[in-house]
Amino acid sequence: MGNPIIMPEYSIRPVLPEDREWIRSFLVEHWGSDFVVVHETVFYPLKLPGFIALQGVERVGLITYLLSDPDCEIATLDSLTPSQGIGSALIDTVKTIAFRSGCRRLRLTTTNDNLRALHFYQKRGFILAALRPNAIEKTRKLKPIPLRGENGIPIRDEIDLEINLAD
Repeated sequence: MGNPIIMPEYSIRPVLPEDREWIRSFLVEHWGSDFVVVHETVFYPLKLPGFIALQGVERVGLITYLLSDPDCEIATLDSLTPSQGIGSALIDTVKTIAFRSGCRRLRLTTTNDNLRALHFYQKRGFILAALRPNAIEKTRKLKPIPLRGENGIPIRDEIDLEINLAD
């Protein structure tokens, strides 16, 4: 028998006004700017509601979202300590908010090169809902995006994933 895996405890709380500067610098460091572009729409996660995962006082995860009847759209999701359940817990938190707000779907968009995200979301019940071939060409007019992403895959397409909350 190997050594037991110890999962550090974490808590989740809503984004507070004092988190906004941390979110801005976090987004610039991890997303390349303080805004994201999805389906030709510019989102400023800094201005969106969200939740932060904490281990003690250290911020280790962030999710931002937008409630837009009948959907809730996840704008960003990050966990600084992968495989600890933080991303899943953040999604579950937003899923609860979306359901209580009367949303019928929880949606998000990723790019074709992001194999880790596609794996992660599908394991958590998201289904592939739409493919927008070559959508990143238009996005590059609004934000610089590299030509190649994970594993050298060309970044071209947007892929929408969703969970039906009405079931």
